[in-house]
Parts: sequence; C-alpha cells; structure tokens
Amino acid sequence: MAATLSNSPIRLLTADDLGIGIAAATAGHASNRPDEPEVPITDPIAVEALWLLERFGGIIYTGPPGTGKSWTANKVAKALTANDVARVRYVQFHPSYQYEDFMQGFRPREGGGFKMEDGHFVRMCKAAHKDAAHRYVLVIDELSRGDCGRIFGEALTYLETSKRGLPFKLASGEEISVPSNLVVLATMNPLDRGVDEVDAAFGRRFAQVSMEPSRNTLQKFMEISELPESLAEGLLRFFDFINKRARTNPHAAVGHVFFRDVSDAESLGAVWKYQLRFMLEKAFRLDQQGFREVQGRWQAIFPPGDSASNAEAEVEASASGQADTEQS
Repeated sequence: MAATLSNSPIRLLTADDLGIGIAAATAGHASNRPDEPEVPITDPIAVEALWLLERFGGIIYTGPPGTGKSWTANKVAKALTANDVARVRYVQFHPSYQYEDFMQGFRPREGGGFKMEDGHFVRMCKAAHKDAAHRYVLVIDELSRGDCGRIFGEALTYLETSKRGLPFKLASGEEISVPSNLVVLATMNPLDRGVDEVDAAFGRRFAQVSMEPSRNTLQKFMEISELPESLAEGLLRFFDFINKRARTNPHAAVGHVFFRDVSDAESLGAVWKYQLRFMLEKAFRLDQQGFREVQGRWQAIFPPGDSASNAEAEVEASASGQADTEQS
C-alpha cells in the first residue's frame, strides 16, 4: 500500500479507494444504521487508517456535505476497537466549545459550588493509559467549527506521533500525557470558516483524506434501490452537472449520500424539497439565474406531468409570487 501513496500528508481519495463504493454496496457498507454489518479490521478503509496512523497523529476526513465523512470516521472507529463502544467517544465541535469542555475545567456541583472535572480528551487519555493493550478512539465531528487552538490548548503539540507519551501540564497544573494507543479521527467541511485555523494547527500532525462526490457510488446506490432507469439516468446527469458547477462554486457540491435511500420519484423529489433546494439556494444566493438553471436541470430528471415535478413547479411558482409581492 505504501507504494500507492504520495509523500504529501494530503491525499485525494474517492469513495471506491476507501472501499465505500462498490464494496459498500455489495458488502454491507452503508450509513450509520445499527442493523448493518460492521467493518472488519481487514476492510480497506480500516487498513488505510492503520497505515496513516503509523505516520500521523490522527486523520481528518474532509469534504463537502453528503460524501460519507461521518460514516467513514464512525466505521473506522468501530473497526479499530472491534466494535467495543466503551473504547469510542464522539464529540462535536461548535463555536462556543471550549478548553473546559474538552480538556479540563470547573463544573457546578449539584448542592452548590464548583469542582474540577476532566473533559472528553483527558478522560480518553486516562482510559487508554489504563488499557495499553487496546486502541481507544476519539471521533470529533465538525472539527473546523471550533477554535482548535483554544480547545486543545497545550495538548495540540503532544498529538504528534513523536511526542506521544511525553508528559505535559494542563491548565490546572495536573500532569498527563497522550498515549500512543489513543486514536483521533475527525471530520470537517473544507468550506467552513475555521478551516485555515485547522490547517495551521493540524497540518503536520494529521493526515487529511479528501472525500469527494462519487458517481460510481451513486450508481451502486441506485442499482440496490432499483431506481427506475429513466430517473437514474436523469439523476446522474444532474449529479454530473451540479458537481461540475461546483468547480467554480464549491458550495454547490452535492455528495452521493443524499441519494442513499432514493427508490422512486417520490423519494427523489423529497431530497430536493427538504434538503437540496435550501442548500443550493444558499450556494447561488448571489446568482439567481444560476439557481434557476440548477432548478431546471433538477426538474428535467422527471417525466412531464410527474407528481414530483409538479410539486417542484408549485414551489417555484410560490417563490416567484413571493418575490413579486416583496418587490411591489
């Protein structure tokens, strides 16, 4: 495998490279549903993760919405821990997330006053130290939505593989170290505002795996769900069109996972009505003509007179009428 990877810490991988394309469709790989088979340690995405973790302090799965970032991080975490939920912890960063939440800080007592308590990261470090024979995995979703330098504090330096096990002090004065059997996996959208800070903080410490919209995976999803051929062909044309537009408007990128459960015109129409429409309206908020073109391409998926197409036309007419009213 080493021969297939470049020397750069940043790789561009497709869903098929990671084993979530054809293999995802035929070997039980899918979303984070509890009734689906788990990923074994021999699975390509787990093998890839192990190879990277020998060289980097963690892995960041980065890509636009709907490309399977959280799916991959979740499955890798389960594979690395043999699906032992006690050795996996999930955290989601957000703008108000702080060092006190993640590392260590004071918490209010039920009867009054405050006490010092460990946060998620320190708890995982201590648990991993006590059980050195097994891997422990911390999964951070939406990494770039938080201020990583502030949240990790002094621990950021000790995530590097060369500094694992070296002691350092927390803000409280307590001394700890980051054990080598603690794995950190993270996800982020490369268009989030905090990406520059993440790149600066994690650039040389973490491997970044770029996950892109996959036409092959979309085709497999449609084969499994037995989406009628006419709709499948139209959806592929739309998928190609919108992701080509994303080259100049990255916010318009549409991942294959949006269509994971599409099986007929009704479920396909619902994806637009309840998800894509809002995302793409925002992506083209300064280009109304561009959005109308996108909307027209979507409607072209459906045969004339189809109920899903009619419903979309009603939405368009309603929006147009509202715009006319506001202008008058």
